[in-house]
Amino acid sequence: MARVTTSMPMAIVILGAGALDTARRIQARLAHSRVHGLASRVNADIAYDDFAAHVRALYASGTPIIALCSAGIVIRALAMSLADKGAEPPVLAVAQDGSAVVPLLGGMSGVNVLAREIGDALGIAPAITTSGELRFGQCLLAPPEGYALADIERGKRFVSDLLAGETTRIEGHAPWLDDADLPRARDARLAVRITPLATRDEDSLVIHPRCVLAWIGHVSPDDDVAERVHAAMRAQGLSPLALAALTAPVRYMTSRSLEDAAHALNVPLRFHDAGDTQDIALHVGDAPIDAQSIGRARGTLTVIGLGPGSAESMTPAARAALIAAQDVLGYETYVRMAGPFRDDQRVHMTDNREELQRARHAFELASEGRRVVVVSSGDPGVFAMAAAVLEALDEGHAVHPEWSAVKLSIVPGVSASLATAARAGAPLGHDFCALSLSDNLKPWSVIEKRIALAGEADLVMAFYNPLSKARPWQFDRAIEIVKRHRGAHTPVVLGRDIGRPAEALRIVTLGELKSELVDMRTMVIIGSSTTRIVGDWVYTPRWYE
Repeated sequence: MARVTTSMPMAIVILGAGALDTARRIQARLAHSRVHGLASRVNADIAYDDFAAHVRALYASGTPIIALCSAGIVIRALAMSLADKGAEPPVLAVAQDGSAVVPLLGGMSGVNVLAREIGDALGIAPAITTSGELRFGQCLLAPPEGYALADIERGKRFVSDLLAGETTRIEGHAPWLDDADLPRARDARLAVRITPLATRDEDSLVIHPRCVLAWIGHVSPDDDVAERVHAAMRAQGLSPLALAALTAPVRYMTSRSLEDAAHALNVPLRFHDAGDTQDIALHVGDAPIDAQSIGRARGTLTVIGLGPGSAESMTPAARAALIAAQDVLGYETYVRMAGPFRDDQRVHMTDNREELQRARHAFELASEGRRVVVVSSGDPGVFAMAAAVLEALDEGHAVHPEWSAVKLSIVPGVSASLATAARAGAPLGHDFCALSLSDNLKPWSVIEKRIALAGEADLVMAFYNPLSKARPWQFDRAIEIVKRHRGAHTPVVLGRDIGRPAEALRIVTLGELKSELVDMRTMVIIGSSTTRIVGDWVYTPRWYE
């Protein structure tokens, strides 16, 4: 039986704990999958609040959906999203107890192959209803990875002709059809043609093997590389669908023109230092080409913020980076928050005080062409790893020029101050500042001066790292300075482990605030002169007297 080989992340969507066991059995079979659970009912890898909105978003992003619920629920949720049959991702409904697997959408994108894979994992036969596949034992319109169907509408007519009694012959190498129960005849009018050539034949089902490599020997900043590749392929009579990858010299690794071309052509971009100096050269192979075996990709280093700790507070961009990552680096506590991880992902956990070493290691891995993610809690740019990564690049680019070729991106997250403020109301509703009370990387005298100036400016103050066993007295000293500029009635918000299972929120006044109420996992927000308490909420008005 064909195996699912796609590297695309898959979503196993459940509504409650009763489906979790079946979901985990499916997940164990599908490497690139995550269990999505309704936040109010089940603790899953990814939480959501609205089933219909969530599956529509997954569908729109092209994510395969395996929904452990009735088919009707899925159909009603996606009805308004159905449009292009050729572009839809696989969508299946699976009984919560694993007793049924029903392919719903995605016949052109391998839904039946995925259904058989899930059925094999659950020990049942999937309910496949596609007439062509039932008749021939193979979906002719969904060739395997490495091949592309030339014309879906012509393909439908071709299958209809076979079902009506026509015969066919195979032209070219199509090993996945060897065991298909096709009505074959050497003199058949219809033919399945496997060719990289651009051809239109009303009597043929044309399938293009992705067997063409395009070498781009020279690139200029405003170069339309995609059009040049198209022109070169047209000149040789090749179909654009036969293109497997763009390749180029390593010196062009940061070229935006090449990146745009690869995106426009929907192919991987690989780099190596071959001796070919031609402007554009096409290599046509005899079989589909594995682009990952050629040269190397441009490495990526993505610094993400996990948010305060709960799965639903993580941004979609951060989650997508984690799913795509080959290597994940970070402080052990935060890395464990980011999991679970697939067997093919490498995890590198280090001590919380090893930020620069971690950043250097991340650049080393990314320079090898790997997809690397560095995790922080909250937002990576707020007292976290984004600054450490840039510091490592700043000090290392002269010694390690290859680091500058890494594609670096920083994905924001929900910071601890924002998460705590949201729980309390809107204490940051006007001008505010964020201050770390840790003097590990800056003198305490600087911290005292900044607190005093913030107090004088009447800013709301958000204190990170307020108190630790190694710094037992600094918090009380900081509050002494604040009290020079604030009355004892000033509202103070104390948020501990906000967004995590043990979260606790407390609202006190500045006069009641004591160091015994605070530790390193507490976010302290001290209001301004205008901050108010209304019922259970704290807010700072947007206006100023």
